[in-house]
Amino acid sequence: MTNPEDRNDPWSEALNCYNSYSDEVVIVGDDWPEEFKFDLIGKYFQKGFDQCTGDWVFRMDIDYFFHENDLNKIKNFLNRYSEYPAISFPQYQFFTKDRYQIKTRLCVALNKKKFPNIKFNGGGDLCLPTIDNKLVDPRKMPNINVPIYQYDSMFRTKKIIADDRARFARAWFSQFNDYGDRGGSKPEDAFQAWFNTIESKYKFHIHKIKLEDHPIYIKNKLENLNNTQFGFSAFDLESKTNRPISNYLKGYREKYVNTILNNFFMK
Repeated sequence: MTNPEDRNDPWSEALNCYNSYSDEVVIVGDDWPEEFKFDLIGKYFQKGFDQCTGDWVFRMDIDYFFHENDLNKIKNFLNRYSEYPAISFPQYQFFTKDRYQIKTRLCVALNKKKFPNIKFNGGGDLCLPTIDNKLVDPRKMPNINVPIYQYDSMFRTKKIIADDRARFARAWFSQFNDYGDRGGSKPEDAFQAWFNTIESKYKFHIHKIKLEDHPIYIKNKLENLNNTQFGFSAFDLESKTNRPISNYLKGYREKYVNTILNNFFMK
């Protein structure tokens, strides 16, 4: 965690979640520099992985949650697939508390007992797990139909997001010598680039959810969102966004069909 209070991260709620189902919780990032290169993210993930002593290690960002009703299912899955290097989970991405998109599938459960040589240096962001420099592909791992609830910037103000996105844009430039789709080094440019991406993604948030169906650890924080925070209305996108039928079809396929297909074709 890096300045979680200043960044409005749901850190205490997340730690309550992790402590409820784990034997140990290892926290990294408290010495994170203000200016950094992008590959530092994977290095910190690696630091946490190396410090863990358990058979299975879960790599959790501080805005990742599991639902309390899914914990036994997760444990059973770990036992069933103990010969695999990882288990893949669908990621429920929230911008507002009432709807989400299945953004991707992530290998956050990693089998350290059987695969201690896992490294976090893969993918375009240089922080996905690899074995012998080959990406641990979520499509080829057992896919559990238990979501990671991801709340990202929901509790942050525009200023917090702008400053944070500018810092990450500079880190990207330091690593790759361009800003890509991150706007630029200034907060206003980085915020606008981020918001443009959010605007396009929010059109795919077609799955609805009630407050009482969120993980118990985060409900109170969601209920008390105010209009300065992104998750209150996604900075007014909630009332302005239209979603074509094709987005609904894609979303339903990802949720109800792809999990079955991924397990069926799993190697």
